[in-house]
Amino acid sequence: MNNKEGNNKRGGSRPNSSRSNSSKPKPPMPKRAQGPKKVKPEVKAAQEAAAEKFRKQNQPAKRQKASDEIRLNKYIANSGVCSRRDADIYIQSGNVKVNGVPVTEMGYLVKLNDVVNFDGVVITPEKKEYILLNKPKNFTTAQDEGQEYRNVLELVRGATNAKIAPVGRMDKNTTGLLLFTNDNDLIRKFTLPNQKSSKIYQVSLDKNLKYEDLEKISKGLVIEGHRVSVEEVSYIEKEAKSEVGLKLRTSNVKVVRAIFEHLEYNVLRIDRVSFAGLTKKNLPRGNWRFLTNQEVINLKNA
Repeated sequence: MNNKEGNNKRGGSRPNSSRSNSSKPKPPMPKRAQGPKKVKPEVKAAQEAAAEKFRKQNQPAKRQKASDEIRLNKYIANSGVCSRRDADIYIQSGNVKVNGVPVTEMGYLVKLNDVVNFDGVVITPEKKEYILLNKPKNFTTAQDEGQEYRNVLELVRGATNAKIAPVGRMDKNTTGLLLFTNDNDLIRKFTLPNQKSSKIYQVSLDKNLKYEDLEKISKGLVIEGHRVSVEEVSYIEKEAKSEVGLKLRTSNVKVVRAIFEHLEYNVLRIDRVSFAGLTKKNLPRGNWRFLTNQEVINLKNA
């Protein structure tokens, strides 16, 4: 069969072909991106010095510290909760408030009468003091005993300028260990009814304690609707049966007195010979001493 007119023959040219002509010039290659030019070290140093000079010229002048002001980190450190370095970390993290307002500024100045809240707790700039007294007779912790009996604070007046207070109460006839501190957390701890630390008392009675009554005390008593439990009770070795040793957790001397009065004994004297592991060793009656760092740690963990 003959091919129609106008049909391409095999091997013939293709006028409508899309192949580009090799003789057409190619577009130029894009230029490779170049990084910033390196600044010479001496030029960079000059630029940084100029920037620092500009910053110092334009920053506000530091306020002079008044006589009744103290840096916030020092205020926190003086309160005993942490070091200055750790205080800076707490300040930067927003965990410190002054008069109810969060402060994150380094070097912030506070007055001694400002209210500083550290991690949710109000603190004071006083260094924490811990003083142990071997209390004599005729001194009391009460403030309203009149002028006949003197207050126990007279016995530790020269020890510190901090506003210390006794931990628990003691009447004029009670002697022995009495702890003083300005650590309010520790004071609260030892006045709670569920505290775990032990205290040992030597009790002098008006008559010998019957063995059956000693057994009753050992098993626990119900006094005015409250159950009173003791850890140990015993006669004092080489003493009359009217001298009794009592170990229990409360620091309330009234509870000690109530135990024996409930069984119809008159209490002549109460002497606290041990308080949360602290003893009267090398501490004569009427004398006081500061606690060691380890003793403070032991008290806080008791």
